Amino acid sequence: MNRKIGFIGCGNMAKAMIGGIIESKLVSPQDVIASDGYMPSLEGTSEKYGIKITQDNKEVASSSDVVFLAVKPNMYEAVIDEIKDSVDEKTMIVTIAPGKTLANIENCFGKKVKVLRTMPNTPALVGAGVTAVCPNSEINKEEFEALREIIGTFSLVEQVDEKLFDAVVSVSGSSPAYVFMFIEAMADAAVIQGMPRDKAYRFAAQAVMGSAKMLLETGKHPGELKDMVCSPGGTTIEAVAVLEEKGFRTAVIEAMRACGEKSSKM
Repeated sequence: MNRKIGFIGCGNMAKAMIGGIIESKLVSPQDVIASDGYMPSLEGTSEKYGIKITQDNKEVASSSDVVFLAVKPNMYEAVIDEIKDSVDEKTMIVTIAPGKTLANIENCFGKKVKVLRTMPNTPALVGAGVTAVCPNSEINKEEFEALREIIGTFSLVEQVDEKLFDAVVSVSGSSPAYVFMFIEAMADAAVIQGMPRDKAYRFAAQAVMGSAKMLLETGKHPGELKDMVCSPGGTTIEAVAVLEEKGFRTAVIEAMRACGEKSSKM
């Protein structure tokens, strides 16, 4: 790929993206540049991946074909105001912040600009993320496929309508936190029953990972897979009955609803 890729912000998510791009050999390390206010983070990333670094956001914007805005949502307006005159009609802007619509980003730039709205998640740090994408009308088919190829180096890529992005935030963007809580709770229960904590975490985490893999690879309904484990009169159905009694599914649904509502107001 003959494109230069820039990152404004070099936190954990940006590092995950940079790592995937460089390790895939999609572009040369010298075709990637990142900026950040925290120099040690930049220097560590440059040392690890060989990319160019700067503390000048305008340099990233003016020297890149694709610019990832990898900063916190509350910094978007200030960063865009800083770089908007350094972005031309060919530059592709990739956003990763919840609540920032395509219209909002276009208005901040105050001119026609190519924007891809995305919502990645933290499993991208281990090459197992999923990223929702939605282009604005300025991005053509060839450009969209190029952006999908870049994002595909560190994540699965799913195109969704923009109206679904708040749901995406709740079902994948924020959901790793729910899963970590579930794993922690399972491990705590195993510790109560005498299992050493390190083993408890490994058993619980592997069970969650394996279950997810079964769902994706078999294509079976999750209820069908659950029933496969629940033998009549057995141990699993006893546990399932307690989870139902305690409102497990309702709690998850209500938590995700609250998450989506918060996203819509950001």
